[in-house]
Amino acid sequence: MRLVGPNGEQVGIVRVEDALRLAAEADLDLVEVAPMAKPPVAKLMDFGKYKYEAAMKAREARKNQVNTVIKEIKLRPKIDPHDYGTKKGHVVRFLGGGDKVKVTIMFRGREQSRPELGFRLLQRLAEDVIELGTVESAPKQDGRNMVMVLAPTKKKAQAMAEQRKRRDDAATARPEAPGEESATVDEPLEAEVEETQVETVEVEGTEPEAPQAEATEADQPEDPARTDAG
Repeated sequence: MRLVGPNGEQVGIVRVEDALRLAAEADLDLVEVAPMAKPPVAKLMDFGKYKYEAAMKAREARKNQVNTVIKEIKLRPKIDPHDYGTKKGHVVRFLGGGDKVKVTIMFRGREQSRPELGFRLLQRLAEDVIELGTVESAPKQDGRNMVMVLAPTKKKAQAMAEQRKRRDDAATARPEAPGEESATVDEPLEAEVEETQVETVEVEGTEPEAPQAEATEADQPEDPARTDAG
């Protein structure tokens, strides 16, 4: 077989017994890397280290892998302003994450005779998110629905890199604040915002109870005084 050294150097064509002896002397493994070659090619290496490095490379490749995802948002032509703001927030979040958004206007009954309502609503939404996305597919009628596709201005990989950077920055800054737990450092930024809002609601809910507790404590000494007077 043709033997290759641990650093890639060519040892030459040797017998299998000699290759095994050299591997044992170097405390390495003899791995056949090209069995179909003539003669077959084998290499001296640390096979455990090789498997570990290959697994790390595969993990890094999966980490940087980008999958194209299309999110769908459904609206009605006469949507309430509050509901429109909620739906627009979802579109902003999806585009900010690097995903495409399919916006569908659903017509019912007499609304089908007024497609201009859906067209104007889609135009308004596209103008509201113009900083994050562009119109990839213009509004078009599809049966009872009208569909428009928005594409993010940032690529998926760039959006993921920015999210990781924000998490790393949060992980670096968070230990400096006393009394905070480090378990939340690896959580997504959106989850941290939601937790902060929940905590704020709990604090507001406990503030009105304090005056009631003080009034109860102040009323307790009056009862024995009234008993003595009686």
